[in-house]
This record gives sequence, C-alpha cells and structure tokens, in this order.
Amino acid sequence: MKKNVLLLFLSFSLFGTAQQITLKKGAIIDGIQVTDSVAETFAVYLPKAFEMTKKWPVLFVYDTKGRGKQVISMFREAAEDQGYILAASNNINDSLTLSKNVLISSRMFNTLFAMVPVQENRLYTGGYTAGARLASLMPTFIKKVKGVISCGSPVANSEVLSSKNPFHFVGIVGIEDYNYTSMLRTEKVLNKLRFPNNLLIFQGGQEWPSTKYISKAMELLTLGLMANGELDKDSTFIDTSYRKSLGEISSLITANQPLLADKLLKEMTESYRLLRNVDSLKTSSKTLRKTRQFRSANRTLNAVLFRESLIKEDYVYYLEEDVLTYNYNNLGWWKYQIEKLQEYEKKPSIYEKQSGRRLKGFVNALIADQIDIVKAETPVDEEALNFLWMVNTITDVESYQSYLNVISYSAKIEDYGTALYYLEELLKNGYTDQETLYALEHTALFRIMPEFNKVMVKYLKDARYDLIEQ
Repeated sequence: MKKNVLLLFLSFSLFGTAQQITLKKGAIIDGIQVTDSVAETFAVYLPKAFEMTKKWPVLFVYDTKGRGKQVISMFREAAEDQGYILAASNNINDSLTLSKNVLISSRMFNTLFAMVPVQENRLYTGGYTAGARLASLMPTFIKKVKGVISCGSPVANSEVLSSKNPFHFVGIVGIEDYNYTSMLRTEKVLNKLRFPNNLLIFQGGQEWPSTKYISKAMELLTLGLMANGELDKDSTFIDTSYRKSLGEISSLITANQPLLADKLLKEMTESYRLLRNVDSLKTSSKTLRKTRQFRSANRTLNAVLFRESLIKEDYVYYLEEDVLTYNYNNLGWWKYQIEKLQEYEKKPSIYEKQSGRRLKGFVNALIADQIDIVKAETPVDEEALNFLWMVNTITDVESYQSYLNVISYSAKIEDYGTALYYLEELLKNGYTDQETLYALEHTALFRIMPEFNKVMVKYLKDARYDLIEQ
C-alpha cells in the first residue's frame, strides 16, 4: 500500500537558517526542533486526511515527564477519528517552574503554527492526571487556548479562573477514581463562573480513558464552537453525534445505571440546546428522575458521598498529626482503616464498593503528597519520611519501594529489628529482586547478619552469604 508522505520545506526567521522537515501523515513524528538556539523538541501527529490547503484544530498534549511521543500515542486514535493535529513537548517537566513550562509551551506553539495551517479558534490543551492539571492552567497564561481535555484531574487552581477569560473544560474521569468527587466540585465551580464545561464519567478507576471518551471530548469541543457561532454548523456531524449519544443513554438505562444515564442526558441537553430541539431530552430526564430506581440510587449515592467526605477529612487530619509527632503507635489505626476499606468489597451496593476504591486511592495519593512535601523541606525530616513509608506499606502492600526505603533507613540508624521485619513483609508480598536488596544503601552490615540471610533463604531459597550454625 502506498503511504501518504507530506514534505514541508520551511524557513523560520527565528532559526537564522532553513530547516527541512519531513512529516508523515498518520504517524507520530518525534524530535522536531523548536529553534536552532534552544535545545527543545516536540512530537507531532497529523491525521491521515491532513491537507495543507485546509486549517486544522490542534490539541497540545501535556506530560510532566516530557514524554511527548508516548502521551500523543494515547490520543492518537481519537485525533484520527475527529480530525485533530496533536503536538507534545519533550521538555515540559514538573521539576520546572510554571513560568518555564509556559514559555516552553509558547515556543512549541509558535513553531507548530509556522509549520502547518491551524484554526486559531480551535487550539486546545489536554493530558492525564498531572499533565491534565498543567494543561488546565494554560488558558490562563496563553490566551489562544480555547479549551482543555482533562483526563482524571480537576482544574489545577480554580482561584485563577476568571469569567473574563472563559474556556471550554471537558473532564473525563473513572467513577472509582479518587479524583471523581473533585471533578464534581470543579463542575459546580465552572457552572457558577458560566464556563462551558462537560464531565464524562466512565466505569473504572484512575486509568487512561478509552478512545471512545477522548473522541467524545473532542466532539464536545467542536459542538461548543458550533453552538456559539464560531464554527459553521455541520448538520450531519450534529445528527450523527446526537444519535450516538442517545444510544449510549439507552445502553446505560438497560444496564441499570440511571444516574449515569441522567448525567449524560443533562450533558446532551446543554451541548445541543443551541443546535437542535432538545425538548425530548428534557422530557426523558424528567421521566427518568421520577423512577424508583433513580430515586433509590440517588439517595444511596448522596449518603455514600457524604460519608466519604467525612472519612477523607479524618485521613487528612490524622496523617498530618501522625507525621508531626512520629506517631508510630497509630500504625495500627491505619491498618484498621485499610481493613475497613477492604470490607467495602463485600457490601451489596455498587456505590459503596466504588466509594471504598476511591478512598483507597485517596489515602495513597495523600501519602504521596505528604512525602513530596517532606522531601521539599530543608533539611529533610528523615524520620517523618520513614513514618510515611511505613504507612504506605499498610495502605498499599505492593508499594515495594516504601519497604526498601524503611529497610534502608532502619539499617542506617542501626534499628535492625525493624529492618528485618520490613524485609520479611516485603518478601511475603512477592518481592524477588535480590540485586536491589543486596545493593540497598546503608545495609552493608545488615546484609551479613545471619537473620537477614535466613529470611532470604526462607523466601527466595538463596542467600549470598553462608549461614553458619553455632
């Protein structure tokens, strides 16, 4: 099959020299240089239908570790479906200040604008979790950005939002993601500020949404422009999108998910009200909300979310207190809390099961945030870190690095009893990397102890040092 290849011969005045770029449609091209004078690169994806004679919408995708090609690959199928150009910097990083990331973004934007024809009123940012949070800040600092696709993250800072500079926010979140409730709050804030916004909810946790949801998000951005007159109305596009959404609602009702069905009906009503008659959607929503199934599910969910908020407050309060006082005596309380969350899986209500999964995600994210806070202090409070690592081994038994950190710190302060306990717990939970164990910092004396080698033989059937029986 003959492949479509597009050659662009471009001269950038800021480069001082001409740069020849070869871009292949339908493929991710990485390592595109921003300027000759700045060592920054980015990745680009052009849909297979791309033509230089037409202007195209662009989604700038953010990854806070600068993995441009990888993050574009997660949006690629949706971009092909909806006809979007994708671009992602290899230099964006969470270790940089916001101002530096904004400048990197601006340089990438300008380089892309000089390369390909773009629709200036259809420039968007997007990302997943940390990348999404950064993407949500870009419209505040780069006025050309008209919307955000945020996967698994609320707006990073609602305080910087202004009704004078609105943008279209489309959130996508799993119902078991601990950020689910935060994104519900973001929706209320944006509604109050009269920002155009949508929230798409899928069955799942903190994970990449499927192409279906990312494509739907792009579709909603397009419908939003058509609704406010910034883009010509395409009746075929509108009708196809409308029918597809009706099919999704029907499937949700059949699957006995009245709350999600009602949520989608509301999203449809708002998205299509300026594009076509939506009286039937309003009637369907009223009818659905009167059903016994909806009323029962709504009562249960509201009660679950209220209780969940109280439990989160307890987690925040006790973790901060325990870290400040190095309250090792409270490790048992944390173990009890996780055991209670595990019991949620046995509850008959799906809403309680989902709540338990969100709470487990929340407590692990809370610990990770506290670890970052402690590490940022000067000097670093190593005992506070050690306590947090211990809690993390309780809340996430497969957080192997936390076990290793506790072992290393305990050996450093010559608390070999604690080091031995966490070594055995680590191996009980399936850890098998002997090389890492034998190279662990501060454990040289610990590793030659008979107790260490007995544990290694017990769980890994091997030890680097011979055991000598007395």
